[in-house]
Order: sequence, then C-alpha cells, then structure tokens
Amino acid sequence: KAAYLTYYGVGDRGIRTRVFELTNRTELNAVVIDVKGDRGLIPYRTQVPLALEVGAQGPVIIKEFDQMIADLKARGVYTIARIVVFKDNVLANAKPGWAIIDTRTGKPWIDNEKLAWVDPFREEVWGYVIAVAAEAARKGFDEIQFDYIRFPTDGKITAARYARPNTKENRLETISSFLARARRELAPTGVFLAADVFGYTAFNENDTDIGQRIEELAPHLDYFSPMVYPSGYHRGIPGYRNPVAHPYEIVFESVRLIRKRSAHVTVAVRPWIQDFRDYAFARRPFGVKDVRAQQRGAEDAGATGWMLWNPRNDYTVDALRPKTTASVKGENSK
Repeated sequence: KAAYLTYYGVGDRGIRTRVFELTNRTELNAVVIDVKGDRGLIPYRTQVPLALEVGAQGPVIIKEFDQMIADLKARGVYTIARIVVFKDNVLANAKPGWAIIDTRTGKPWIDNEKLAWVDPFREEVWGYVIAVAAEAARKGFDEIQFDYIRFPTDGKITAARYARPNTKENRLETISSFLARARRELAPTGVFLAADVFGYTAFNENDTDIGQRIEELAPHLDYFSPMVYPSGYHRGIPGYRNPVAHPYEIVFESVRLIRKRSAHVTVAVRPWIQDFRDYAFARRPFGVKDVRAQQRGAEDAGATGWMLWNPRNDYTVDALRPKTTASVKGENSK
C-alpha cells in the first residue's frame, strides 16, 4: 500500500518527510519514488556514464539518497523505483538519432506536453533504461516499476517517424522484448519488475495502439500496475458509462480482468488508484469515500495492494486506516 513521490516531491525535504511519516502512522507500508521522472531526470548522483553525458543529472540532487533508502528499509517500508521509459525529453534531445522524429521538422517529435520521446524500437534506449534500473536496484530498491513503457498517444501521432513500421505486431514484439531483456539483465540484482499499463488494457483485445496487451507482458513481470483512475476511462466500461460515479466497479472490473487474462503465469496485480480531482467528468475532488471505494475494489478483486497517485504528493490521509499494533508486529516479524 503505497504513496507516490514525484521527482520534485522527493527532492523537497518537507514533502518527502510528510509522505514518509504516513508509513509510521497509517496502513501505508510502501513508497514509489521517481528515479527517472517524466522529463528523464535522476534525483541522485548517478554513476551511469550515459546519464551524465546527456544531462540527466537534473536540478534535484539528494545527497543523502542512499541513507534515505536505508532508513526506509530499516523501518520495513517497501521501496519502488519508478522509471519512465520512452518519454525522455533529455535523452531524445541529446541523442536525436534515438528519438521519434517529426516528419514535418526532422527534429525530435513532441507530445502535447511539449516533451520529446525516444524511439521504442531503438535498442540503445533499452540499454540506457536498464542501466538506470540496475543502479536503482544496487541502491536497495525492492522493485523497479517501468512507466511510459508504450508508444505515445497524444500529440501529432501521424507525424511521428520510427526506426521500424509502427504496426500492432511490431509494437507488441518491441515492448515485450524490452521487458524480456530487462528481466534477464536485472535478474542478478534480485529486484522485482513491474509495468504501468493503461486501465483499458484490461478490456481491450488489441494492443490499445500502444504496444500493451496483458497476455504478451505478463510472462516478463512480477507485478502489473494498471492505472485504474476512474477519470481516465473516458468511455466508461460495460455497464458503467459514468466511471467517476462508480469508482469501486471501475477498479474491481479492471483488476479482475487483468488477473483473469494473466492467470497463465505467476504475476500479481497492484493498481494505481486516483487520489486527485476528477478532470474529465464532474471535475470534482476525489475524497475519502472515493479513495476508499477504489481500495475496496482492488482488494475485493484480488489485488496485492494498491498505490495512491497524486501529482502534488498531497494525499487524503483520512482515507487511510491507522497503523495498528498488530500490523507493526506483523511487519517486524517478517
């Protein structure tokens, strides 16, 4: 049961202390920390040569990062390193030959956030991402969570040029092959592997046009981390056309279907749930009732926990159960 710290959030002593404190007094027992965030920046003094070459050592440098991880682990807090894979503004601009190219300009293609992406077909990119992940594993993280492990969805998609034809077959092969290589090369570290996937991948039989299909990804993962935010289901799901009015059902059905479709291998499901204002339907805050409904939906569907997402690192504390003496004893006995 985790809360998330953004690249800038973990770099702010006040914010990270406030979030870490929740693991002392609530049911939270894990944290997700940006190790390579949405812009490609790393929050500690990296020793990965290519990261230093391209400028991934950003404005946030936590000098006591190793001690921070050691302290969390000493308290029994499970640590997850979030690594954004193919959305990497730093790498794409430093190595334009590795970027998705805009056919109109000949320069790196950018999405609606004006951020550049690297080409998922370029295996040089795979090597870089895995090197960053291996360094995070050596720092003591329990799990590597790959995000943006997909092809882009917003921006002028028709102007994007890749190293190979952008077909469903090529997309599926590429994403699964990257994960297979990551699993193979990271295996000696003992770290667990997870992938963030769109909530709709639970329902879609195709690759959602991004290279994500449950059956292909499952063999290479320890955890699926579907983003089951009700606000993200712009068309609803069968039987529930207004997803923000049915947070329990949205999460329950998504988790249930992913578990069913991945039952042929040993992989668990731990979803991201919404702890931020709805942006797509009622545009209302998501409060205690909504967060708890999603937690119940995940648990009832057989998820092995859940993770709270809030891009401002500001969590609905009243939605979290207090830590009990029994739970503390249980953690210490593991």
